[in-house]
Amino acid sequence: MSQNSYEKPDYWSKKAFSEGYPARSVYKLEEIDQKFSFIKKNSTVLDLGSAPGSWTTYLLRKMEGSGKVVSCDLNPLSNTVHGDNLVFFQGDLNAKEIREKIKAQGPYDLVVCDAAPLTTGNRMVDTARSEGLVEMAIWYAQNMLKTGGKFAVKIFQSGAQGELLKKMREIFGSAKGFKPEACRKESFETYLIGLDKK
Repeated sequence: MSQNSYEKPDYWSKKAFSEGYPARSVYKLEEIDQKFSFIKKNSTVLDLGSAPGSWTTYLLRKMEGSGKVVSCDLNPLSNTVHGDNLVFFQGDLNAKEIREKIKAQGPYDLVVCDAAPLTTGNRMVDTARSEGLVEMAIWYAQNMLKTGGKFAVKIFQSGAQGELLKKMREIFGSAKGFKPEACRKESFETYLIGLDKK
């Protein structure tokens, strides 16, 4: 493998392709699910910032046609992502009409968000944009999760992580950071996990 693992497909990218997932990010959700028992059959699940659809695909497969997966992104899902229990909205997650459509499909047992900002290469700018996405996802979790619900959101590591976890602990019985093995070694992304919504 080259020194920079972004230069060519790595183990996780090849595995995703062979298993029919649009992107390698699916294995991060798989690790989170295995560690925190996230996904249950007959759940109502919200996937924020979902395109191209690897996390949505994993959720659909794990739930085996039960429950409901509500998925939303500015961009369309890959045409390989489909399910009778899938509801997809294309639009801005901060827009009032999108929030109302998503809320009408809930409340939710689980909210997940693997959204990343368009990166500039400037770490300060990129982490600030990532924090904005995390705050948006926390708003959804706070307002649309059922009592006892669970939450996972990607964040670019920064000094704001502690404050965001503090905010999450006001909403959840437990909140912590978790970095899946499937994250690229040079990546500064990690995940914030919220358990047992109050």
